[in-house]
Amino acid sequence: MPHPTSAVVTSPIAPEPPVDPLSLERLRALLHDQADAMVAAFYQVLLDDPEAQTFLHHSIVQKRLSPSLRNWLIDLFAPEQDVEGEAFIARQTKIGEVHARIKIPMHLVMAGAAVLKARLADDLAADPAAFDLLRLVGRRIDHALRLMSQSYEKGASNRARLDEAYRLFSLDQDIHFERESQRAGLMEWSQKTLFRILASGGVDGAGALGASPFGLWIRHRADFLFDGSPHLARLNATMERIDGALLPRFTPGAAPAELAAPLKALEAAVEEVAFLLNEMFQGLAGMEGGRDPLTRALNRRFLSSILSREIGFANTNHTPLSVLLLDVDHFKRINDTHGHPVGDEVLRQVAEAVTENVRPSDFVFRYGGEEFLIVLVETHLHQAATIAERMRLALAAKPITAAGLAPFNVTASIGVAEHRGHPDENYLVKAADDALYRAKQNGRNRVEQDRRSA
Repeated sequence: MPHPTSAVVTSPIAPEPPVDPLSLERLRALLHDQADAMVAAFYQVLLDDPEAQTFLHHSIVQKRLSPSLRNWLIDLFAPEQDVEGEAFIARQTKIGEVHARIKIPMHLVMAGAAVLKARLADDLAADPAAFDLLRLVGRRIDHALRLMSQSYEKGASNRARLDEAYRLFSLDQDIHFERESQRAGLMEWSQKTLFRILASGGVDGAGALGASPFGLWIRHRADFLFDGSPHLARLNATMERIDGALLPRFTPGAAPAELAAPLKALEAAVEEVAFLLNEMFQGLAGMEGGRDPLTRALNRRFLSSILSREIGFANTNHTPLSVLLLDVDHFKRINDTHGHPVGDEVLRQVAEAVTENVRPSDFVFRYGGEEFLIVLVETHLHQAATIAERMRLALAAKPITAAGLAPFNVTASIGVAEHRGHPDENYLVKAADDALYRAKQNGRNRVEQDRRSA
């Protein structure tokens, strides 16, 4: 498991200004007395901004976010607070990640923090140690914001890539079809280039590989599809070599004998591009456009993008949204007794039963080893519980067939939760997970609902 602070690389900060203990106690007392007013002022900045109104509303602020900010503000100046310690860094990193998930722009957070510092400056103006206290306040708040910003930037960047990857998937992009299309595009460019060379001996800038449909696709799509592939940098370098070094060797009016060596070099470079392209697509073959190859359920890496979008839709349109978290009972026993091939077959047939009991508009994800997460759009909690129970009964009655074994049955435990306005999708998934935990604790092969009151 990665270290909780691994997302943020921190650098040493200047020592804190000396502040006598009595002055610190006065600051902490002030924060306790004024924390609610400061929190209200902070969120008023966000709630007054049209950009923030798309993901915040008063009930969420009052019930969820305001108490969290109050605790953060008071804890920031708690006795023995180590602002360079792992716990402090991890907390600010987590806050930045949450802001990125629910898409609170960092500039609004910083504007709200400026309001906090201004209010503290007004309240501390008459304190004998006002200067030292305000230096301490500014240093701690700014340090926390810096850690949040680093985490936010990383989270927002990762999310943007996943959003684009999901966009490609949602347009029904087929990996195998895309591979053949781009291979055909590269070969088409090669043939046209060869004809131009043989006809005139030269190729102008418009005929460059980078200017072709294949080159445009590499620049604007390949970075998302093949993010992290070591072959992509090599492919781009080879394309640059073709356009910058090889094509200029072909000049109009050149004798056929002068074309032999440049053509051989060009052919080798094009073959290298084709090879690298194929290697990159091979790396995507297991994903098959975003589906788990075993169960055909959606790949979990798209969960955040899809669930965040559905939460935004539910909040904007005031429609219900629910999730189910399903766990196959005693799956480890199946693997240990019959082996992993039988376990894989069980998961495949469980996924079939799940998919048969949801609508085309719903989403089924392979969430973990033997867990599936189902997003039920425009579905209230009681409706989701009915669907979960139907799913549980269908699975319990389904004969599982596997090579060499008599048909047998498996059961599942299911947790059900409804979206209640919180903009962070992890909050909804956690509620379903808690309900699933109760289902397993209460004997398995049952459905349990979220018990939150709000």
